[in-house]
Amino acid sequence: MIILRTEALTKYYKMGIVMVEALREVDLSIEKGEFVAIMGPSGSGKSTLLHLMGGLDTPTSGEVFLADRCISKLHDFELTRIRRLKIGFIFQFYNLIPTLTAAENISLPMLIDGKSLHSYRDWLNQLLEIVGLEDRADHKPDQLSGGQQQRVAIARAFINKPEIVLADEPTGNLDTHSGAMILDLLKRTCDELGATIVMVTHDPRAASYARRVIFLRDGRIVKVLGGKEGEITLQNIMTEMAALET
Repeated sequence: MIILRTEALTKYYKMGIVMVEALREVDLSIEKGEFVAIMGPSGSGKSTLLHLMGGLDTPTSGEVFLADRCISKLHDFELTRIRRLKIGFIFQFYNLIPTLTAAENISLPMLIDGKSLHSYRDWLNQLLEIVGLEDRADHKPDQLSGGQQQRVAIARAFINKPEIVLADEPTGNLDTHSGAMILDLLKRTCDELGATIVMVTHDPRAASYARRVIFLRDGRIVKVLGGKEGEITLQNIMTEMAALET
């Protein structure tokens, strides 16, 4: 089952009098339960693609479909609702509210939606257990390590049981050990929760956790690894990235 797809997705940015083509006619489908990594050199369009997929930006042309509903031309109010209820986001810098506890930060999307804590308490507790923060639920961000803060952000992304979770360099601000723990956790959410994750990363080791790796260059998909398109290994990913950067 396809959760998200793009059709001829194109994005131009105006820089002074110059039009910069960030993305060019990208066709992409994401299946339910997939863990997909998007890679490419700096300026290849990977973050632009993720932002368009999540409704954080609007395309110059082309379409984004979430569960067969076109979201690329929705009004701001409806798009905000879709983002809150159907899409989870994980960012490099956590974006936690410093005055709230871990449990409160995780619960924020539900509270904004007007739901009572009682209605989702069991799910909150399950998420705290999955991310290994049962004993840190009442701690505020400044009482947590970077890795623990990112685990809070991951749980928050899943609290509304979204159709898809979009992660933008989720390990980019972490040390190697903490980053590996976060990647293990993301992979486990796919296996245990049937989650669908699309992750932008520059790190071949991070991409090696995915089931499919999509490579961009100059705003176009130029290579895919995984599935029927070739085996995913760290060496294969590094080889493809080296070829793109030459």
